[in-house]
Amino acid sequence: MTPRQSPPPVIRASDLARLPQEARAEFIARLSPEEAALLPYLWEFWARPEQLPPAGDWVYWLPLGGRGCGKTRTGAETVRRWIKTHAHVNIIGATADDVRDVMVEGESGILNICPQDERPKFVAARNRLDWPNGAKTLLFSAESPERLRGKQHAKLWCDELAAWRYPEAWDQAVFGLRLGDKPQAVITTTPRPTKLMRELLESPLTFTTKSATYANLANLPEAFAHKILRAYEGTRLGRQELEAELLLDTPGALWTRAMIEAAYRPAPPKLTRIVVAIDPPASSSERADECGIVVAGLSAEKEICVLADLTSQGDTPLRWAERAISAARRYEADAIVAEVNNGGEMVEAVIRQVDADIRVKSVRASRGKFTRAEPVAALYEQGRARHIGVFAKLEDQMCLMTPDFDRASAGFSPDRVDALVWAVSELVFAPADGSAIIDFYRRLASETKTT
Repeated sequence: MTPRQSPPPVIRASDLARLPQEARAEFIARLSPEEAALLPYLWEFWARPEQLPPAGDWVYWLPLGGRGCGKTRTGAETVRRWIKTHAHVNIIGATADDVRDVMVEGESGILNICPQDERPKFVAARNRLDWPNGAKTLLFSAESPERLRGKQHAKLWCDELAAWRYPEAWDQAVFGLRLGDKPQAVITTTPRPTKLMRELLESPLTFTTKSATYANLANLPEAFAHKILRAYEGTRLGRQELEAELLLDTPGALWTRAMIEAAYRPAPPKLTRIVVAIDPPASSSERADECGIVVAGLSAEKEICVLADLTSQGDTPLRWAERAISAARRYEADAIVAEVNNGGEMVEAVIRQVDADIRVKSVRASRGKFTRAEPVAALYEQGRARHIGVFAKLEDQMCLMTPDFDRASAGFSPDRVDALVWAVSELVFAPADGSAIIDFYRRLASETKTT
């Protein structure tokens, strides 16, 4: 199979931009009023070559892209093209919010890229788009794989597949991709070296294109571009988030992708304890670190089960306290564990403002992040930890934790990992003051040598 890109139109926006000003003005002047009105919606004119569907006999088109490279626009425009000739073009997003806020109503979503006479009606109550030509697009969340069971598709747009919490959603999607004479799926995602992504990249049915963030800087707000570049440029994670490179395991990291894949489970066992752990930031500004919030439980077999990663950035202390308490209520946690190195008594006081009766355990870091994380990673090595779903950002941080970890070169502060470590420390190594962690780790290492 040798797919090729669709032939380019006579002229593209990028070609026009390179012409002298007089030539550009002449091009615009020749347009009729109708043509000028339609020009913003002429995707073949605006798109970069890698954003147009490839020709050839492919089943999966995988446009890998960095943040802000135009992946959403690529997926939405592909749906718009397909819907003209197919009645069953459906879409699947990582979450229901992503489907609504990004894929449908977002700035580059379906509703905003269609001219008025092509624009579908968003029937939110039915999770559906009704198109003027009678076609319908069903909207699915990858958080509910069971909703995909039995559904059929002629074409599919799947967004951020590498971050889907339940890989089973992809299995159900593929089972339903069977209508028409040429079922196809466009899969817009930032790459992560998950088992599913590796299988797709190696499949002879897949055609892959790649777009870096830099390719779309001219169309990005200056503040957004500056924020993303400042966070990731020059870092290993930046190669994934900006260059759309598939990062393999980091030498010396505490966790490997294989360890995390082995920990995956679609549902939790019976749990005897559940805690919500918080690693609060020092401030709530736009440039502040994330507020790590992780929910974890302990099974009757003494296995750690990670249930949720609710980490956020830019929240006020009251807001992250509300998020943590909401999680505690939802998961029926018996305690909130909060690191107080940055906030001292203020951290617990803020939580008490929201719920005066909830149990709060304050913990203080007395050792480095890597040292605190070592015994937690040991549980994964021994098969004593489970991830109830895929937690993409948390797992990325875990696989970058090395003995010489430096947040400046890594491109992030491991706040998600810190929250995970505090949750596990409370469940398995308590008291979580540091000493019990090290003692347990030494004992665990001794047991390993003995066995």
